[in-house]
Amino acid sequence: MVPELHIFRRLRRGLIASLAAVALALTGLVAFSEASHAATQGPCDIYAAGGTPCVAAHSTTRALFASYNGPLYQVQRASDSTFKNIGVLSAGGVADAAAQDSFCAGTTCTITRLYDQTGSSGNTLVYQGPGGTGGADTAANATTEAVSVGGQKAYALYINPGNSYFAGGSGVPTGSSPEGAYMITSGTHVNNGCCFDYGNTETDHHADGNGAMDAINFGTECWFGGCSGTGPWVQADLENGLFTGGSKAWNPSQVSETSHFVTAMLRNNGTTQMALKGANAQSGSLTQFYSGALPTGYNPMHKQGAIILGSGGDCCQTNRNASAGTFYEGAMVKGYPSDATDAAVQANITAAGYSTTSPFTPGAKVSLQATTSCCTGDYLQHDAGDDKVVIAPVTSSSSATDKGDATWIVRAGLANSNCVSFESANASGKYLRHYAFQLHLQPKADTSQFAADATFCPKPGNSGTGYSLQSFNFPTKYIRHYSFTGYVASNGGTNAWDNPSSWAQDTSWLAAAPWS
Repeated sequence: MVPELHIFRRLRRGLIASLAAVALALTGLVAFSEASHAATQGPCDIYAAGGTPCVAAHSTTRALFASYNGPLYQVQRASDSTFKNIGVLSAGGVADAAAQDSFCAGTTCTITRLYDQTGSSGNTLVYQGPGGTGGADTAANATTEAVSVGGQKAYALYINPGNSYFAGGSGVPTGSSPEGAYMITSGTHVNNGCCFDYGNTETDHHADGNGAMDAINFGTECWFGGCSGTGPWVQADLENGLFTGGSKAWNPSQVSETSHFVTAMLRNNGTTQMALKGANAQSGSLTQFYSGALPTGYNPMHKQGAIILGSGGDCCQTNRNASAGTFYEGAMVKGYPSDATDAAVQANITAAGYSTTSPFTPGAKVSLQATTSCCTGDYLQHDAGDDKVVIAPVTSSSSATDKGDATWIVRAGLANSNCVSFESANASGKYLRHYAFQLHLQPKADTSQFAADATFCPKPGNSGTGYSLQSFNFPTKYIRHYSFTGYVASNGGTNAWDNPSSWAQDTSWLAAAPWS
């Protein structure tokens, strides 16, 4: 690209971005409408009926009380640092994902708070970082994983190392008082970093000794050694150890929970016993991994009543924020739930209808939004003047042609049906393909070379955000924007577009709502 053209495009981008901001402020964006599916009973209604009421309830996907009609979580967008609460479609229903999509269109968003549905402001989870509760962590990206709950779109809280949340705690059991907890997490997004926890933790962010924590842990970390299998496992973080049972020895009744949606449960009476359970959150009943005595040195417990999500209790102090995991919903209860109550909660969870939703289903339309900080208002699109593929801004006030240029129809991969190909939404029969590693829009040719060049395999985003699109015939290369032009690029190499600087971000895309 010649320097003069490069400067012109930067000026053009700045002008369009400024106009877009004005248009957004004046007119707003139109959200996609979705029907509401309200529950007649939520997990916290079931716990209350069992005599163990919820003292904290968090979710980014749905209401956990049939009557709940308040905010689920808060997002903050990067473009102007403003906040928005995301609620439910109706009382007892699923999250209003369309409100988030509208608010975050053309920029990136993070999840800054998870509201406590019991109504206690003291139990609202806030990210552990500057602008949050303090510390070194950051808020998680708000759009990394979209799921379906009862047929309605919702977003997960997708935690990577360096993301975590904390609440000081209000009304949460302390000392040796009995407590139960559950969460829905994922067996497909885990690591062995310390510590992906949800539950009772220290109020001072320090490791305060045996029994100071009472939290569910989920991951592949084998704290005491001797583990069987590769995990991930449902464990108990009781401070100074992750327990698979009642001792430091491996519990042979433990099994790996690898389903995309996993129910994880822990209950602890604070003085003599605890239990661990798990299940596929889409179907089936709970498996009891352990029920018996507390580990030696943890009787009685010394719980402090704060709440943690996504890290160990001493987060941000001693490298206890290295975990990865996904959180969809969870609750903490006062008392020791019965087996019947646990079973009823699991039945409610499976009836909620959690399922994966892929933006790359053949026949769907999608717009691919850049995630690099320079270019979050830009979308992958074909140039009007030639067949090259670039990134450029698109807004609600853009022309129909510009919106169509930035919209792609997903097709089954021309070279491999397990991957995908992209047909232009406004140039029928023309496909995105690479040639000499640069991206072009060209008419479909019935050759194996064209099919391979036009096939890409969606992967989790190389930066931890969104998706990366791997070249089928050059698997070390991914669709990348570089100097506003599209390429397939590797992380380092002889070509200018293989520059490793910002490669992970430049190859990560949000699967945004189609512009056309």
